[in-house]
Parts: sequence; C-alpha cells; structure tokens
Amino acid sequence: MTIFHSGEIHIQERTGARAMAARMENTILPTIAHKFIDFIQQQPFLVLSSVDDPGRAWASVLCGEVGFMTVVDERTLHIATLPAKGDPLYSRLVDGADIGLLLIDFATRRRLRINGKLRQGTSDFCVQARQVYSNCPRYIQAREWELVANHDRKAAVVETAETLNEAQRQWIRQADTFFIASYHPDSGADASHRGGFGGFVQVLDGQTLVWPEYNGNGMFNTLGNMVKNPRAGLLFIDFDSGGTLQLTGSTTIVWEEERVAAFPGAERLVEIKLDLALASTHAGMLRWKFINYSPDNPWYC
Repeated sequence: MTIFHSGEIHIQERTGARAMAARMENTILPTIAHKFIDFIQQQPFLVLSSVDDPGRAWASVLCGEVGFMTVVDERTLHIATLPAKGDPLYSRLVDGADIGLLLIDFATRRRLRINGKLRQGTSDFCVQARQVYSNCPRYIQAREWELVANHDRKAAVVETAETLNEAQRQWIRQADTFFIASYHPDSGADASHRGGFGGFVQVLDGQTLVWPEYNGNGMFNTLGNMVKNPRAGLLFIDFDSGGTLQLTGSTTIVWEEERVAAFPGAERLVEIKLDLALASTHAGMLRWKFINYSPDNPWYC
C-alpha cells in the first residue's frame, strides 16, 4: 500500500525514481509533528492553493504579523486572516474544501507543506491536516522580510486579463522564484515552490510560459497531479513592492530531449497555456531584501 496516487507513481516510474519515492513515504506525516510547531508559528506568510468554482487552480499568498498562524492540535492549524475579496480563492474557503499550504522561510531555506481540508470561520479559517512534510532547501533564494507599517500600506488594485502585457512578461523573465498550485480530484490541493536564476521561466508569448523542472525529491507531487489534472496556478511575488501576479491555465509536461537540453540543469519542462491573469499591486504587508541565490541553481551561460 502506498500513499502516492497513480499520477505520482506514473512519473516516478517513468523517471526511475520509484524506489527513491518509496523511501520518502515515511517523511509524509498525517499530523503536525511537534518539531514543526515553532517553525509554523514564527512565519509571517504562507502560500495557499485550491480551485475555484470552474475548477481552475490558483495559488494565493496570505500575510500577517508573526502569530497569525497557530497550531491548535496535532491535526488543526488556525489561520487568523482571509484572502482579500478580490482574490480568486476568497470565495473558495468553505467547509470541506481541499486546500494546500506551503510555508517557506527564505532566510533559512526551510519549507513545509500542509495539505488537508478547510474549516470555515468568519474572518479566519482552520486546516485539518492530511499530509504534513518538509522539503529540501534547494533552489530557494535567501531573503529577509520586514513588515510595512500601517501608514505605509496602500489599498490593493487588481487588474484582470487573458493575455500578459509587456510589463508582466518582463516581470516573469526576471523572476527567480514562483509558486505553483496543483490539484488532484481525489488527493486534493498542493502548493509548491520553483526557483532558479532570473530567466529560468521563459515567456513564449502573451499566454504561454515554460520552465525547467530540476532534480528534486523524487516524489513528483506537482507533476503527478498534472498527469491527472493539467490545470495549475502560478504565483509570482514582487518582493520589493508586495505586488502579486496570479496565473491559471492548463499545463503540458515536456519530455522532448531537444527542448529540454535548451534549459541547463533541466530534467524535463512544463509548459502552461494561460486562461486568466490577475495582477495586484500592494497585495501584501511584507517587503523582502535579497541576500543571495541558492548554490543549487543551475547556471545559465
């Protein structure tokens, strides 16, 4: 018996990672281990993933003062805030919804995933954990955060489009980090991280992006979900201004050796065709200072 679904197993077998993934199974816990509590409660933001009513996957960011996340018990995480009303997941936070969380400390390159079911509150919500596990520190760029004072915060402005404008394309071309939401119809939602040197995500046109998939933990949670459900959501954060760019669309896993070879360090590629883009200015209360790149980033010449 395995905890991996058929999509994950398919990718594990195709890449020769099945034995490695099997060894990783005991790292995926059904509860919030005590060793994770301090880490969770010290974080000022998290990335959440789910799907909207039409079934589109989205990744969103939530920020708060340290302490806005509280571990209630071994299966329950309380989050004392909600996405903004203009966020595509605002109306999705209902009882029983599948939700994936990613907590990441850029300064220490530590990250934790919590996937489970949502319990709705009035101005907050809880997540009933189903899977809890940490990931390796690779491809995380080190940054330090600061909280913007109340009087310096501006109201978010949200713009929606079906095609990326030139400023948004340039944002993506320069990005060294993004987050990805995926969804399996039976196993639920998942949020993950991708990183590399600026330029690792290529903009093919106003609706098409492609990025390399580097060597990872061998579990293939994201790509396994894509095998069963190609819909995915991407989240780019402007670490200087707090703005966000949220994208949703349909993915294709690219295995062709000639295309993959054009991306140094790539083992395969993912291409996404966008359905919708949401750009938000001043979306968060955090600003980030860049420290250094991950030593694991494949070098672009």
